[in-house]
Amino acid sequence: MNKVGLFFGTDSGTTRLIGKKIAKLLGADLVDKPLNINRATIDDLLQYDVLILGTATYGAGELPGVANNAKDGSWIEFLPQLAGADFTGKTVALYGLGDQEKYGDRFVNGMAKLYRIFKDLGATIVGEWSAEGYTFTGSDAVLDGKFVGLAIDNNSQGMLTDARLSEWTAAVKPQLEAALTASSQVG
Repeated sequence: MNKVGLFFGTDSGTTRLIGKKIAKLLGADLVDKPLNINRATIDDLLQYDVLILGTATYGAGELPGVANNAKDGSWIEFLPQLAGADFTGKTVALYGLGDQEKYGDRFVNGMAKLYRIFKDLGATIVGEWSAEGYTFTGSDAVLDGKFVGLAIDNNSQGMLTDARLSEWTAAVKPQLEAALTASSQVG
């Protein structure tokens, strides 16, 4: 595939909205139409060499799914399909949603779970994001002072969302394009 695949897990629709904004900012020539992970198969993900994956954080810092009161299923139901999958040579950028005021001790921990899962499957993760400007007490998604992807708090910092999206997409776009170029030269 010569485009970036964008997949998200959501229940309320906010993660979908953010995914659509990311796709629009990056452009239809670079990113395919965002797809809810509850409508995807492992083959859908594996057809792409470059992915953007998004998630909200549910419960005690978990990925969304029926077990965490997501009505239609989400990442939790999708994860078994990843058994035995190999993402070596694939590039993944992440974004995560959370509420740093209500759940400041586990802010965007769902994104951290995706990071570990796809890193363990061999993917190269790009798109780290500064933790400055946030007011949380703990997050598994912070490594060496930076988030492993774009952290969005649409609840208490919604007025910063569009600026953060613009800045992150501008920063990650060259990384995604370089990964696409490299994958097309190998393939």
